[in-house]
Amino acid sequence: MKFFAVLQSLLPQHHLSRAAGWLGHLQSPAWLKNALIKAFINSYGISLKDAEIEKPEEYVHFNAFFTRALKNDARPLAKSRFVMPADGELSQRGSIAEGAMIQAKGRYYTAMALLGGDSEAAEAFHHGSFATIYLSPRDYHRIHMPTTGTLRRTCYVPGDLFAVNKSTAQTVDQLFARNERLVCYFDTADGPLAVVLVGAIIVAGIETVWGGVEAPSPNDIRETIWSGDDAPTFAAGDEIGRFFLGSTVIVLASTTLDWAEQAGAAVRVKAKLAV
Repeated sequence: MKFFAVLQSLLPQHHLSRAAGWLGHLQSPAWLKNALIKAFINSYGISLKDAEIEKPEEYVHFNAFFTRALKNDARPLAKSRFVMPADGELSQRGSIAEGAMIQAKGRYYTAMALLGGDSEAAEAFHHGSFATIYLSPRDYHRIHMPTTGTLRRTCYVPGDLFAVNKSTAQTVDQLFARNERLVCYFDTADGPLAVVLVGAIIVAGIETVWGGVEAPSPNDIRETIWSGDDAPTFAAGDEIGRFFLGSTVIVLASTTLDWAEQAGAAVRVKAKLAV
């Protein structure tokens, strides 16, 4: 696992990811586009029975397949205080102890580091709760609101693009605080909420429903602020973004949560996260 992590550090991570984005948007030749989609389906054992479009060849390009919409009844909304923001694995969840969160056994990182060094924002979550959901390549890749909230600010934080799977989480220190990410801050009835979309190697981009594809920037932190009537409000379960390949979503709540699932559980979007 350490060799795999070292190898990733030597690769041109951002160039590989942008190349994947270019390939994923190819619409012709149609036979190549269809071959890529079908090979991916076969490799990861993906079922399209829950998808709005069930025939692989009907997707305009690979990225349209990868960020496919689901049928309206495929993921019913649970009656819960917080719901799952994504399909995947609930890799970690728990309390934020003095600002620190567990990444993997024996490895920790801080809310302040995850939030790009913003100590004021991190203070709101100093004794709160967090949940980390890993989306594998076979999962549904749209991100949904865990609870009703009003968007107040986003912060794009540049960084590395390590893989975010279990083996890398066990070997790369500060993994989620090192990778490129988009932090979305919301006001909710339970206090401040942050939903962090973490990039990864070969992830061709992060897209939100309010701003489209987040343009990568190698050096600069980029912030957008909403106020008054311009600030959009999303209900629990509403779509807020998507990944162009597998990655991770981290939810930070400013309050203590009573978890509905154990760490390591396979989860589905809109199911119970905390009761």
